[in-house]
Amino acid sequence: QVQLVESGGGLVQPGGSLRLSCAASGSIFSFNVMGWYRRAPGKGRDLVADMSHGGSTSYAESVKGRFTISRDNTVNTVYLQMNDLKPEDTAVYYCSARTWGTTAYWGQGTQVTVSS
Repeated sequence: QVQLVESGGGLVQPGGSLRLSCAASGSIFSFNVMGWYRRAPGKGRDLVADMSHGGSTSYAESVKGRFTISRDNTVNTVYLQMNDLKPEDTAVYYCSARTWGTTAYWGQGTQVTVSS
C-alpha cells in the first residue's frame, strides 16, 4: 500500500510560520500531482496548494503570497511553507498524491492551530 507520512503541524501564534512535509512511499514509483488540502471547523475540505510533477502550481486565493508549495520528486516528498499564519488558517491539513491515472492517496491529516 501507498503511505503518506506527514510532519510539521502544531500550535503557532498569529504571524508565525510552520513548514509541513509529506513523504510518499510504497508501491507507486511516482506521482502526477501532490499537494495539500485543509478542513477548517465547520467547513469542507478545500485545496490549499498543489504541484504537478512538472512544476505547475495552484494556490487557494486566501494563501497566495503567504504559503509556498515545493516538491522533491527524487524522494516523492511535498512541502508547504506557511508564513504569516492567521487564525483563519486553523484547520486539519491533509497531504494528497495522485497517480498518473486518477487514483488519489491521502495522508492522515495534521492539525495546524493558529492562536495567541
